[in-house]
Formats: sequence, C-alpha cells, structure tokens
Amino acid sequence: MADNAEFTFPTETVTLPSQGKLYESTNPLSSGAVQMKYMTAREEDILTNPNLLKQGLAIEKVLQALIKTPINYDDLLLGDRNGLLIAARILAYGASYPISYTDPETEITEKVVVDLTKIKDKEVDFSLYQGKNEFTFDLPHSKNTVTFKLLTVGDQKAIDAELKGLKKANLQGGELTTRLKKQILSVNGNYDAKVVRDFVDNYLISKDSIELRLRIVELTPDIDMTVDVTLASGKEVIGLDLPMTGEFFFPGSGI
Repeated sequence: MADNAEFTFPTETVTLPSQGKLYESTNPLSSGAVQMKYMTAREEDILTNPNLLKQGLAIEKVLQALIKTPINYDDLLLGDRNGLLIAARILAYGASYPISYTDPETEITEKVVVDLTKIKDKEVDFSLYQGKNEFTFDLPHSKNTVTFKLLTVGDQKAIDAELKGLKKANLQGGELTTRLKKQILSVNGNYDAKVVRDFVDNYLISKDSIELRLRIVELTPDIDMTVDVTLASGKEVIGLDLPMTGEFFFPGSGI
C-alpha cells in the first residue's frame, strides 16, 4: 500500500440565495453555487474548540473548511452565508432538526421536528440585480439620493470590530448607524467616506432611514427562516420563526 494514498470524499453543489447575481463576473461566487463537502471529525473538533466557541468563531471556521470552491469567504453576502449554514447542517447531521414549541393557547411544550430541506430561499426580484452590489435610492422625505450595497461577511466583521472598539473606548456609536455607514456608499454622488458618515450622523432623518432599511430588506437575498410545524394534537403552526438552538450543530446535546 502506498504511503501517500489519497482518499476521496463526496461533495454537494449548493445554490446561493442570490444565484450569484450580485457578484462581479470575475468572482467565483458569480456562478451562483459552491461545492461543499460533508463534515468530518476534523470539523467537529473545530465546532467543539473552547476558544473558538468563546469567540463565536466556531461555526464560521467550520463553514470555511466545508466550502471547497476557491472563494474569498469575506466576499459572501450575509444571506448567501445563511444559505450555506443550513446546507452545512443538513450535510453534517441530516435534515431533521428537533425544536421545542410552547403552544400559547394551552401552554403545553412539546418537541417538534423541522425538516430543514423545506426551508426555501426568500423571494426577491432578480430583475433588479445588475451584476453589481450597488443600488440607488431616492430618500422620499429629504430628497437626497444615496447609493448602497448589501452587506457581506467581511462588512459584518468590520462592523463588529468598530462597535467593539467604540465600546472599549467608551465612545458613542450604535449598531444601526454603524451599519448604515458601512452600507451607504455615496450621498448625492459623493463617495467620500467622511461625507457618508457625516450624513448618517447628522442629516439622515428617521423617516428616510426607515424607508431605506425597508428597501434594503426588500432587495436582500436570503433564506426564509419561517417554518410550518404540526403539533401532536394535529394543530398546524404556520410561519414559526426557526429558533437556532444548540441542537442545530450539536444534535442530541439537549441545549
């Protein structure tokens, strides 16, 4: 037997919620799909690494390890990352995901099993995508025009780091404004980051902020995290928000 024997393992093609339509044509993610391998003991070690768990990085590290397509993980849109998270769980432990549900009418709590393969992509109008992660929006009240993008994994890391830095320095800064400063690319054609930050802090009125955020949600590709379940009594619960408990990546843990 050769010392350098190679072993093969199966992979699956996972379609991204965005279908790749918001990535530059030179980006591998523009194909709209990635190859993911099945989880092994090595990835399970990552999931249970105490340091990574404490830092909240365990699942991110596992996702990066499971993706076999050569991509920059930070380029992933957050909605596409969510789609890969569901796929990773199905490939690792199957589609059955037990959750606890308390009926508000009877106050009876019971275990129900969700079929993760039933989770669908959120419906979006793909005709609004032009192969570039940039959109224009006229703020209805102030009449200013902004361009904005949908956040990526890399953007979220930068937001988290900035919020952590503000907290450490005892400086003011909320998640909403920090996020908008990262999403808004220009104001009235001016792409200067200082101009954008000043606009968000001092000139973006609440009515326009709400309308902008609604537009962002409308355009954001993602997965629909609502599910339908049937209780032991036969009663159907429609549109339940899927809870992400310890059972998601640690089945049988009882967490």
